[in-house]
Amino acid sequence: MPPDREAMRVGCQRGLAALPHDRNLVFDRKVNALLNDARARRPSACLAFCLFLLAATQASAASFSDCLGGLRGAAQASGVDAATLHRATSGLAPNPEVLALAEVQPEFKTPIWDYLAGLVDEERVSDGRAMMARWGQALALAQSRFGVDEATLTAVWGVESDFGRSFGTRPVVQSLATLACGGRRQAYFRQEFIAALKIIQHGDVDPTQFNGSWAGAFGHTQFMPSTFLRVAVDLDGDGRKDIINSVPDALGSTAAYLRKSGWAAGGVWGFEVRLPEHYAGPSGRTRKEPMGAWAARGVTRIDGQPLPGGGSAGLLLPAGPNGPAFLVTRNFDAIYSYNAAESYALAIALLSDRLRGRHGLVAAWPTNDPGLSRADRREMQTLLMRRGYDLDGKADGVIGTKTKQAIVDFQSRSGMSPNGRACASVLAALRGK
Repeated sequence: MPPDREAMRVGCQRGLAALPHDRNLVFDRKVNALLNDARARRPSACLAFCLFLLAATQASAASFSDCLGGLRGAAQASGVDAATLHRATSGLAPNPEVLALAEVQPEFKTPIWDYLAGLVDEERVSDGRAMMARWGQALALAQSRFGVDEATLTAVWGVESDFGRSFGTRPVVQSLATLACGGRRQAYFRQEFIAALKIIQHGDVDPTQFNGSWAGAFGHTQFMPSTFLRVAVDLDGDGRKDIINSVPDALGSTAAYLRKSGWAAGGVWGFEVRLPEHYAGPSGRTRKEPMGAWAARGVTRIDGQPLPGGGSAGLLLPAGPNGPAFLVTRNFDAIYSYNAAESYALAIALLSDRLRGRHGLVAAWPTNDPGLSRADRREMQTLLMRRGYDLDGKADGVIGTKTKQAIVDFQSRSGMSPNGRACASVLAALRGK
């Protein structure tokens, strides 16, 4: 009698769901490949899956345990006491989701017009202006002490955590241990892991609140632990450096970081410019030249006005010569150092301009299918759910796995390219236009 293939397939799926956290990204990919074979109702694949599962989970658990032992030793050698080590690492297991998220970073994978559409939208501008009014005293103090203007600080806050609404929910110590033992930049994350333990030992954070992003960034303005140890300040004067519960401390610490990163008080990040037709000259954020050199090449401000007389800047073309162009200064570089992505720095720069009351971009991105604001994304999710797609009942504007899968299916059924983008064409099709 042939084996019950459906029962074997279901068993494989249950086995995957019940896996311990002691696995890594390579392991997950192998498991998924085997599970796909099981879904194709291949009994031999299910047997291979089960055997692989048993061997790999045991090896992975041992590997992480050995690595964690090494991390404990390095932390103790760096001054972390035994009590802190026990409290923070007892029973610690890796989180494989962290390794998967490390492979997909939106700053580098998402078209810039999609990335900016969700970060520099009317909702964030309105919220940012409200926060500037509410926290004006703290912002003014941070600016007077460190020279970074209020709009820039508020823009960083808005992009990093949506003004404190989205800190991240993953335990920082667990995420950093996972990345230190299984990621691509293990040496870097080992140091961040040790820094996180020192923060706990110093009493700067409550361990029960020490949650953050997949990479271990935490607080209102999402500092990495080593950055916190290096530059965090106590702006509210309560004797603690607390970027989780104190907005003033978070804003002051961000101002201190930007100043140390080269921010020039009173200067600008840059501005949008207009290039002469068929421009073929130099470009690049780091290729700084005097404003006079750019003016000699025919570059003007976007409104046609001449460039300022002093200073130097690099020509940033984030979408190539056919998209918006910007001359960016050393202050843009200071913002860039916060996350090492030009799209990220541009989001903060453009949001800060909107918070100052200036207009948004003038030149259009080179696409006929622009990205969506968060309000439009929520509408898109609502319309997808009305069509029967399972998004866990959430229309939150976050384009996660289920939303992308629903978009791909809808696009395929609608004769569209199934790229999974949350874009204007998908929203229009869902609206029936």
